[in-house]
Amino acid sequence: MKLFRIMTIATSLCLAAASCTTQPKEEPEFKYCLDEFADIGVIRYQIPQWETLSLQQKEYLYHLSEAAKYGRDIIWAQNYEYNLPIRKVLEKIITDYQGDKNCEQFGQFMVYAKRVFFSNGIHHHYGNYKFFPECPEEYFASLMEAVGMADANLLEIMYDPAVAPTRKYQGTEKDIITSSANHLYEGVTQAEAEQFYAEMEDPNDPRPISYGLNSRLVKDEYGRLVELPYTTDGLYGEALTKIVECLEAARNVAENDAQKQIITDLVEYYRTGDLKLWDKYSIEWAEDTNSDIDFINGFIEVYGDPLGLKGNWEAMVNFKDKAASHRTEVISENAQWFEDNSPIDPRFKKAEVKGVSAKVINAVVIAGDTYPATAIGINLPNADWIRKEHGSKSVTIENITSAYDKAANEKPVSMLSEFAWDEAEIERAKTYGFITDNLHTDLHECLGHGSGQLLEGTSANALKDYSSTLEEARADLFALYYLADPKLVELGLLDSPDAYKAEYDSYIRNGIFTQFTRIEPGMPNTEAHMQNRKLIADWCYEKGAEANVIEKKVRDGKTYFVINDYEALRGLFADLLAEMQRIKSEGDYAAGRDLVEKYAVNIDPELHKEVLERYSALGLKPYRGFVNPTIVPVLKGEQVVDYKIEYCDDFVDQQLEYGRDYATL
Repeated sequence: MKLFRIMTIATSLCLAAASCTTQPKEEPEFKYCLDEFADIGVIRYQIPQWETLSLQQKEYLYHLSEAAKYGRDIIWAQNYEYNLPIRKVLEKIITDYQGDKNCEQFGQFMVYAKRVFFSNGIHHHYGNYKFFPECPEEYFASLMEAVGMADANLLEIMYDPAVAPTRKYQGTEKDIITSSANHLYEGVTQAEAEQFYAEMEDPNDPRPISYGLNSRLVKDEYGRLVELPYTTDGLYGEALTKIVECLEAARNVAENDAQKQIITDLVEYYRTGDLKLWDKYSIEWAEDTNSDIDFINGFIEVYGDPLGLKGNWEAMVNFKDKAASHRTEVISENAQWFEDNSPIDPRFKKAEVKGVSAKVINAVVIAGDTYPATAIGINLPNADWIRKEHGSKSVTIENITSAYDKAANEKPVSMLSEFAWDEAEIERAKTYGFITDNLHTDLHECLGHGSGQLLEGTSANALKDYSSTLEEARADLFALYYLADPKLVELGLLDSPDAYKAEYDSYIRNGIFTQFTRIEPGMPNTEAHMQNRKLIADWCYEKGAEANVIEKKVRDGKTYFVINDYEALRGLFADLLAEMQRIKSEGDYAAGRDLVEKYAVNIDPELHKEVLERYSALGLKPYRGFVNPTIVPVLKGEQVVDYKIEYCDDFVDQQLEYGRDYATL
């Protein structure tokens, strides 16, 4: 069960060179794009308004950031059992190898090392499939031997396609647990795990615990299923102990008593593994809407688990952008109106929306499962009963979306110029794309995930392995439907009733077509956010075919997807939203499974081939991720008198630094 959901960046406008007149101008010498390799571009983000913070706030952010960085090894270990040993080999070769580092083969080794660093392991961070070194196996073996780390087993793991081919298997032909390489289970089958957790659940409990969230499920020496909890005295204990030390230092300089209590409960949760304490912490976190500084730190996202139960470790530290938060505050203040006017069955609507709060933030550090590739918005807690009784809190990460946009503007070409149908579409994107993309994120995170309710007796885990895709689709549909509502103009969030069309253009183009620049030929679409977008776009394309709502056009041998009737498309979004809410509220697993399997997984091979060829000609990278700034104490004698920000300018250097200074496992 998810406690937090993170929305990935909308791919097409991230890479489009678009005008952003509402964004603050950065120093002209600051370079956003740092490195490119394979299918990845590494960029950096700035921390605006740092100098407006007090010394106490800066110190608080410093300790929270240290806590975030000390959890790095956990996500590597969760992703795959042998990731950390492989990473240590890569680090040793980069730092100690004395041979020729200018030859082609060492260059190929470096590309592989960077890919592993970026993905927190040997499986693609988004596609889940294992990738391989381009340099010959014999050459890699010679590098390992040269630095005293020869290991035939690790070499076989890296090079053999049959070993751990996918981190997370999705499909119906195999056991989804035993076919997945992640280290969330050990010696356990899908049927055994499902039965184990089904026996824990009480369908009549109005406040169910997120069973399995913070443990590895294994078999003991007698063949019995047991959980190994993630605690300071248990699994990942060394890392969690360091995290706790930094959190306790942060607690001493927290902004207020509410934050101190939040940290106290999180620390006790890490020590005991008690999931009731996690719920207590989550409620307190959601209800703390007055603090300027905030953070997430824990086993949160369940996207890495094929059963959607076990949380990957992640962290993010941030502070509020007060000026930019106006739009999210307006949305939050009108949460009941949005719920009341949603195009879903009245049975599934909340009679009273509680505690919806939202803000725009500036990230200070991203870590664990959010690093290097991060989200642009966060909504949590995700336990439905907490949302219903205590509300939720949402954020849009302004300095991350700004960095994506600024990095795109450093490129001479764009996705928009290649895949938009005409100048009118391009002009809409340049005029309204940035604000509508951010509003889509705001609506998705602030209200979408928290909207609706389960019917009494419906298990929060009823949708099982399809829950992540279906939930992201539900939140996206909520946002898409309301982007076109006159209410947004009335509230002053948009200055034109036609602004929404820029996001509709982008969403359909991306969902049907351009997002598949991220997937290798012949591979299925497996990532939950990409599945969600494909499901929505393809469903609307099919259901609107008779009325030609979305038209497939071909010009000069190139394919385009063009919206002919925006109002009709909004109606299709409403219909699918109503069905998605019904599926969730009733726990209709079969209907959810059928939607995902029909619309979200299989990619048209001809369209896929075309989009890859056209995209390749642009010389762009489909995936983006970040290096973190560093908070550095400023000393006067032995006293810290300030904290300054230093910006990293080398991706590998930061990876080596983190491996040296924050290794715990």
